[in-house]
Amino acid sequence: MTISWFQAAILGIFACLCSNSCMAGQAVGNYTIGRPLVGGLVCGIVLGNMPLGIACGVAMQLVYIALVTPGGTVSADVRAISYIGIPLAMVAISAQGLNPLGGSAADLAKSVGTLVGTVGTVLYYAVATMNLVWQSFGWKDVHKGKLDKLTAVNFGWPWISHALFSFLPTMFLTYYGATAVTALRNALPMDGIAMKTLFTVGGMLPCVGIAILLRQIIGHPIDFVPFLVGFTLAASLHLNLVSVTVISLLFAVIFYEVEMARDAGNGSGKGPVAEGPADNDDEEDI
Repeated sequence: MTISWFQAAILGIFACLCSNSCMAGQAVGNYTIGRPLVGGLVCGIVLGNMPLGIACGVAMQLVYIALVTPGGTVSADVRAISYIGIPLAMVAISAQGLNPLGGSAADLAKSVGTLVGTVGTVLYYAVATMNLVWQSFGWKDVHKGKLDKLTAVNFGWPWISHALFSFLPTMFLTYYGATAVTALRNALPMDGIAMKTLFTVGGMLPCVGIAILLRQIIGHPIDFVPFLVGFTLAASLHLNLVSVTVISLLFAVIFYEVEMARDAGNGSGKGPVAEGPADNDDEEDI
């Protein structure tokens, strides 16, 4: 598999759209087409191998399933993972002749995606830093009362930042990186220590994503029960994602009804009554 300049340019455009405010802020961009699950589909269509693209996207999404950006702090850039890591992983898997749906292909994809995600973080902060220049223009327009020029600050000038630090890096890295990945096929044989190390590390990376996700949603030990039941059903009964989702919905309804019954029994459905003079109706207790 090779990546042409045209294909690399299309991937660069999607990388720009991932965090551009023109795409409904972050909703459509970063949190939709920027996710590896969707990026794998896009890369599969662009590179002409949809099953392989989706397989790589699913593998990388599992690692970054709990990735959030609190206060703008970014540990890994999913934009680079989706549109640099997935194409390079597709080339690497094709060069090694691996089964796209096999475990070795998924482990290799996760290793490549993690490496590229770290590099992409630098590009993310480069875009954010350059956008500060356009914000300074906007503040000057606000002080001068030229509010009609703020549209360019929000939707015009940031395209320059994305072109320099999203479009161009993605295009060059996917085009020249594909050649480098293909050359590694002869330098790193499948039975070598380097490739075995990549497969081993890639196989452990999903544990990190699941652990971070559990840390966010587990508040009490009892919260492990739905997770363990879903995991057991999926692993032992070989249920698909739709079946497990239906079961999780049943657990959600049961927990909701239990909490409502508990609140009704404790009388917590009503708010606390404020103490004080009865005639003081005009003041609000804070």
